[in-house]
Amino acid sequence: MWVVAAFVSAFLLGLYDVAKKRSLSSNAVVPVLLLNTLFASLLFLPVILDAELSLGLFAGTPLESARGDIGDHLLVILKAFITLSSWLFGYYAIKHLPLTIVGPVNATRPVVVLLGATLLFGERLNLWQWGGVVLTVVSLYLLSRSSRRESIDFVRSRYVWALFAAMLLGAVSGLYDKYIIAVHSLSPLFVQSWFGVYQLAMMSVVMLVVWYPRRAVERFSWRWSIPLITLFVSAADYFYYHALDMEGSMIAVVSMIRRSSVIVTFVCGVLLFGERNIGSKVVDLVLILIGMALLAIGSL
Repeated sequence: MWVVAAFVSAFLLGLYDVAKKRSLSSNAVVPVLLLNTLFASLLFLPVILDAELSLGLFAGTPLESARGDIGDHLLVILKAFITLSSWLFGYYAIKHLPLTIVGPVNATRPVVVLLGATLLFGERLNLWQWGGVVLTVVSLYLLSRSSRRESIDFVRSRYVWALFAAMLLGAVSGLYDKYIIAVHSLSPLFVQSWFGVYQLAMMSVVMLVVWYPRRAVERFSWRWSIPLITLFVSAADYFYYHALDMEGSMIAVVSMIRRSSVIVTFVCGVLLFGERNIGSKVVDLVLILIGMALLAIGSL
């Protein structure tokens, strides 16, 4: 069942990227992300109140959560900081780069997670997995060559560097999720509900310091795709956390499956946003997916 939950999470992640691209096109990044954290906090507020006040309204349901002590909250605060940093870099990248580039680069995150799992959790790479790692690196090189046709230099573009920073921090976040859920036995719903609250507090500071003084230059306009960001990512994270919480789940496999969201992102980039140079990018995407398949085979 954890595999099914991971695939549902992947589909929702693809829609999440599409909603972000639509919301951020010619729009200010910081207010969009602030609203995302606000909506997420409001969405899970009933879950927090039910647990903290011991109301028992969600007892026996998938929305049943638990209270945490100070140590638990400190762990979630660190989770919020890591994730928010990844999102900030990722939002700026997705605003300025085509989805047909963002999706494939994000799809390489399982390689970083797998290498991290090897170092932190004692997992060892076999021949299949090494094949997946090598093929993914090759596909990234080919993608960097394809992107030159759109005047995007993988070495010099700050938005490409932001994209890679978001990918690396996202991988760190995935490893940290496994740590706090498997090692510290935190409730997935407790993590998901509270880290949204802490992200909102952090983003409020970023809003006042970074964007508000520049609001006349970086203009913000409301779009109805903005709340869809919250809806899709919250649902995707819900299935993701529960996949990790199920017996026998492997962080490397779950992360790999979630990256299949690149298919949804890629198709929507072509159909909805009319992105170019699709032929060469499809080859790069196929190579990345084959690399992910090798990682999956080697992880079974």
